[in-house]
Amino acid sequence: MSENRVSVSRLRWDDYILEAILVALCVLLAFTAPGFATMNNVLNVLRNTSMQGIIALGMTIVIISGEIDLSVGSAVAFAGSLTAVLTKKLAAAGLSLPAAIAIAGVTTLATGFSFGVLAGLIRNKFKVPTFIITLASMTALSGFSMIITKGFPVSPFPEWFNFIGGGYLFGVPFPAIVFLLIFLLMLFLIRNTTFGRAVYAVGGNEEAARLSGISVFFTKTAALGLTSMLASLSGIMVAAQIMSGTPTTAKGWELDVISAVIIGGASLSGGTGTISGTFVGMLFLGVLINGMTLLNINQFWQYVVRGGLILGAVLLNQIKTMSARR
Repeated sequence: MSENRVSVSRLRWDDYILEAILVALCVLLAFTAPGFATMNNVLNVLRNTSMQGIIALGMTIVIISGEIDLSVGSAVAFAGSLTAVLTKKLAAAGLSLPAAIAIAGVTTLATGFSFGVLAGLIRNKFKVPTFIITLASMTALSGFSMIITKGFPVSPFPEWFNFIGGGYLFGVPFPAIVFLLIFLLMLFLIRNTTFGRAVYAVGGNEEAARLSGISVFFTKTAALGLTSMLASLSGIMVAAQIMSGTPTTAKGWELDVISAVIIGGASLSGGTGTISGTFVGMLFLGVLINGMTLLNINQFWQYVVRGGLILGAVLLNQIKTMSARR
C-alpha cells in the first residue's frame, strides 16, 4: 500500500516539475532582472512566445507520431512573403485591400498545408525520413521566399492589418489570444478524438498501429500538414507585426520550437508527449530567453545555456523512461 502511495506521489511530482521550475525561474528573475516583472515585459514575452508557440503545438503532434519537421522557420518566412506578394498583386488587379489580404491569407494557409501533405506523401511512398525531407524543404522555402520578394521586404499592408500581429484585445496581445485558442483546440484534438489516439499509437509502435487498422499514412500526413499550416498562420501574423513580407524572418525558429516540445516532455523517438507540456515548455523557454536578455548575458552564452537545457531535458526524459521500465 505504501509503495503505491509513493509511486503516485512521484508521478504527480514528475507531472508538475516543469511548472514548478517555471514558477521558481519567474520569482528569481523578478528579483534579479531589471524590468522583468513589469506588465509591458510580461505582455512582450506573451507576444513573442505566442508566434513560436502556435507552431510548437503542431510540432508536438508530429513528434509524438514519430516524425519531425525542420522546415517551420523557413515556412514562416515564406508564408509572410507569399501573403505580401499576393496582396500586392491582387490589389494592383483592382481588388480592395481587405479582399486581397483575405484571399492571400487563405491561399497561403492552403499552400502551407500542401507542403506538409507533400512531405507526408514522399515519406510514405519512398520511405525517406522526414528529417531529410523537411531539411530539403527548409532550404527550398528559403529560396522561394527570396525569389518571390527579390530579396527585399514587400510592404503592401494597410495600418489596420498590424492588429493581427501587433494589436491588443482586452489588453492582451492578439497573438497570445490566438495561441491560447489553438492550444485549447489542439488539447481537445489530442485527448478526445480518434485522430489523437492514432497519433500516440503510431508513434508508440507503427507496425502494431497498422495491424490494428490505423492508417499510418493519414495520421502522419495530417500531422505534418497541420503543423505546416500553423507555421503559415504564424508567418502571416509575423508579417502583420512588422508590416511586411520579409524573406529573412524566423531564422532558427525550428530549433526553438523543437526545444519547447522536448522541454515539455516529448520524446524524439515518438509515442510520448503532451500539448499542455509543450505549452508550459514554450512559456519556460520564452521567460528564460527574456530573462537572459534583461540580465545582459552575452548572446553566445545564451545559445550555450539553451543547448544545455535541451540536452538536460532529453536526459531527464530518458532517465524517467528507464526508471519506468524497471
